[in-house]
Amino acid sequence: MSARRRVNIVAAALLLFSMTGAMAMLYAIDGLGRSAVTQEALYINSPKVLRRLSLGYTGLLADIYWTRAVQYFGTQHHKGSSDFRLLAPLLEVTTELDPRLLPAYQFGANFLAPKPPSGAGMPGSALALMKFGIEHNPDEWRLYYNLGFLYYTELKDYARAADAFALGARIPDTNPFMPILAARMAQHAGEFDTARMLWFTTYQSTKDTSIRENAVEHLQALKVDEDVTQLEELVAKYRQQRGHLPASMSDLERAGFIHGIPTDPKGHAYKLMPDGRIEVQDPQDIYFITKGLPPGESSPQPRPAQNKDTKPISR
Repeated sequence: MSARRRVNIVAAALLLFSMTGAMAMLYAIDGLGRSAVTQEALYINSPKVLRRLSLGYTGLLADIYWTRAVQYFGTQHHKGSSDFRLLAPLLEVTTELDPRLLPAYQFGANFLAPKPPSGAGMPGSALALMKFGIEHNPDEWRLYYNLGFLYYTELKDYARAADAFALGARIPDTNPFMPILAARMAQHAGEFDTARMLWFTTYQSTKDTSIRENAVEHLQALKVDEDVTQLEELVAKYRQQRGHLPASMSDLERAGFIHGIPTDPKGHAYKLMPDGRIEVQDPQDIYFITKGLPPGESSPQPRPAQNKDTKPISR
């Protein structure tokens, strides 16, 4: 046998061995992920080590970690747990392995920062994830939007939110809402309208089922908060003009303050209480509301099942 033939055989054997080892490792990690998520173990948490072990299959490995991150959050959220300590590391490993996996950044913006049980309560980790994403994807307007979204919704830092939206507005093919959001942040005005625009943009810019449902629930809550605020202002105006509180919504209608009996997003009529407050019919039926609740009662938080629609991103 010639020396050249021996070299080819050895090279082919090594290649076959490497491919077999890589696939075995990936299947092992995939199987480990199912139990690790429930046992709250992160298995391998070093991107550098994973890159060496992947033998070039970093994209596939990133998909596995991304799927595990969604399953982990869904499982903990469904159980009503307030412990999401692994969500940030899972997303960090995912994006280190594949910095262009954009859905992971959006998922992090929506669920890393909010306080439990709606999220992990890690705004610092969420900001770091968004900045890492922008560093590696400077032409993606959604990342600037997510950064501004975090500054506005979680940190109430309107100046930095305006800066993030303004930077995103300069990108070609950006969302037309971006310059409007930048202007509104700079003015600190239009609270309900700005929040509605943010959640509507979130709904439009993702295909992730859990994020879209979260956006719809927040939009419904905003509608309730705005309705209750306006109705209580009308009750106060009625009292100022008539010298007493209205006894019912019909009194407001007869006085020309409203047209028809107003209803919440679920179709239930708002209740006018004897002291002039406005309440929703079923406080447990609408998530995230801050107004329209009975005294001392807090808004319920959703507990969705695991997101079965999220799949690894094909390449």
